[in-house]
Amino acid sequence: MGSNWRIYPESISPRDCDNIIKDCRNLDVLDGTTFNMSEQARSSKIRWASGNNDLVNLLYGYILDANRTAFSFDVERACDIQFTEYDASYKGHYDWHEDIDWLNQQSVYQRKLSMTVQLSHPASYAGGDFEFQTPPEDWDPERVKAKGTVIVFPSYLRHRVTPVTSGKRYSLVSWFEGPRWR
Repeated sequence: MGSNWRIYPESISPRDCDNIIKDCRNLDVLDGTTFNMSEQARSSKIRWASGNNDLVNLLYGYILDANRTAFSFDVERACDIQFTEYDASYKGHYDWHEDIDWLNQQSVYQRKLSMTVQLSHPASYAGGDFEFQTPPEDWDPERVKAKGTVIVFPSYLRHRVTPVTSGKRYSLVSWFEGPRWR
């Protein structure tokens, strides 16, 4: 495992991934937005699943383990859980970005750790690759595409999802906050 990320390969069962997709698709859908970026930087549909306590508990276990074994960040609370759909019909993607709104000085909290959970089987879509701008030495793009794989990384790392060229890619994204970075 890399020192600036943690991966839990295929740790959520395919059946659980399918159930998460089914449940989340019933939530209210919105267009994905960004912090301080142009509208063209992101094309996706999102649904907020933060009220699902089973999901919160599932994801929190991965964050606690990753933080304990790799980061030791001052993380106090879970932020939100976002179910994201990237569809080839609208060239679903998300350009290079960080998960921190550095310009927001109002909040006493900032995102510290980000998590993405691959819900789709990689054969169900093309494109839609999750990438770091500076990939870790042990980065394996095929391994991170495996259904049920969880990735945890510092929210300040630049990353993206390349355009989906066929099919649909589903993922969960969550953030965990702590006191502002100093």
